[in-house]
Amino acid sequence: MGLTSVLKLNCISCNRDVQEALYNTVFLPKLFTMILGFIILAFIVIILALFSFKKYKSHSAFVPDKDLLNPVPLSITAIILGIGIGGFIDGILFHQILQWHGMFTNQLPADTIVGKSVNMFWDGIFHSLTLIAVIIGIISLTRLLKKKNINPSPKLVLGGFFAGWGHFNFVEGIIHHHILNFHNIKEFSNNPNLWNYGFLIIGVIFMIIGFTIIYNREHYPARLDEE
Repeated sequence: MGLTSVLKLNCISCNRDVQEALYNTVFLPKLFTMILGFIILAFIVIILALFSFKKYKSHSAFVPDKDLLNPVPLSITAIILGIGIGGFIDGILFHQILQWHGMFTNQLPADTIVGKSVNMFWDGIFHSLTLIAVIIGIISLTRLLKKKNINPSPKLVLGGFFAGWGHFNFVEGIIHHHILNFHNIKEFSNNPNLWNYGFLIIGVIFMIIGFTIIYNREHYPARLDEE
C-alpha cells in the first residue's frame, strides 16, 4: 500500500467509512450526550468569565479591609486559565503522548483506522474547547490591566491555576469516566477504575491546594496607598 493510500485512509474528508462512523445514525442521536461534558465545562468558564469581568470594589466579602486590594478578579481569571491549560495537559499527555485513551475509546476502540480517526476527530473538538477557555482567560487577564484596586499577587495566579486544573479533572472525570463511560484514563489496564478514581482524587487535591493558596490572607498585604 502506497503512502497516498495510507494518507487517504486516515483522512476524514477522504475516507467514506470514517465519515459514516462520525455521522451515522448511532452517533448523531447521541450528539448532545457526547458534548455534555464540554457544555458543562463551557458553562463553568462562562460564569467565571462574567464574574471576572465585573467591576469589583476593593471592599467585599473576600476582603474585609476596605483598604486592601481585591484578589477576586485575578483568582477567577487564573481559574479559567487553569481549566483550559489543565485540559490541554490532559489531552497532550494521555491522548497524544501516552495514547492511553481517546475521547470515545471505551465505546469505539481505537484499534482500527476508523476507530482511531473518529477518536482523533473528537480529541480535536476537545482541544478546541480547551483553547477557547485559554483565550477567554487571556482576554480576562488583559482586561485586569486596566482595572484599579486589583491584587496582582503571583500566588493568586498559582492558586487559581491549581483550582482550575482541579475543576477540570473533577468535572471531566465525573462526566466522561463515570457517568457516560466514554473512556478510561488507561484503557489497557486490569483495573481501569483505579486510574479513573485516581484522576478524581488528583483533581480534588489540586482544588484544595489552589483554594488554600487563594484564601491565604498573606496575599492581601498590598494597600491602595502602596500602588
